[in-house]
Amino acid sequence: MGWNGVRRTAAPTALAAVVALVLAASPSAGAVPRAGTVSAASAAAEVARQDASPTPPPPRLPRDFRGKGKWIVRDLDITVPFTWEGRNGDSQMTAGGPQYPIWFTNLIYHGTLYTLTYKWPGLNEHPCSRIPGFTLEDLNRGFEGARFVGRETLRRTPQRHVNHWRVGVVLPQLPPGNYPRLPLALGDIYVDENNRGTFWQVLQFGVQNLYDPELDEWLVMDTFEHRPGTVTLPARCKPPH
Repeated sequence: MGWNGVRRTAAPTALAAVVALVLAASPSAGAVPRAGTVSAASAAAEVARQDASPTPPPPRLPRDFRGKGKWIVRDLDITVPFTWEGRNGDSQMTAGGPQYPIWFTNLIYHGTLYTLTYKWPGLNEHPCSRIPGFTLEDLNRGFEGARFVGRETLRRTPQRHVNHWRVGVVLPQLPPGNYPRLPLALGDIYVDENNRGTFWQVLQFGVQNLYDPELDEWLVMDTFEHRPGTVTLPARCKPPH
């Protein structure tokens, strides 16, 4: 979630800020402006309605949820099954499995952010990365600074009416003007227009995707239910006794 990024950078201290701000969207299925489906006059009226409507509240990941979908790395032409589950404020993403070319899990578990990559093309090291002092509340505080892009329709079956948000991290943090800046990470988040806690798609781009040659990865949900899921800390991530 956002916390996906921790597994792919040599700078975990910088990543702690990134992680709170990078979950995201969908590839070719695409999101289109709601106004682009009918006549020009109707489209103009729809745009005017959207401009006049208040900005919705930003995304907020719930304490309990479960969903299934796909994890997509387009430049590698790899798509694997994906699950995302939460229970009592802990949460876990799992992409792929032992039979797939990509297999990793990311967790927020008892106040620590964990990432374990079991398989990735060209990867020979498989440590469990940890960033202590990171919670669901930290993640949602990061979402509070998201910028509202607009109301859109994801052309899938079924179609999803969503609110599109963008989050990002730029370093160094300097005032407006002619200063050198580095776009460290960007994320596009698409949540249900009637429930900001229902996440349908996410795109993340930046240094947290260091394993991927094009630095971007996609999350596309097919289901998202508001009932407790299952969160399991891998044995490799548990401290030695």
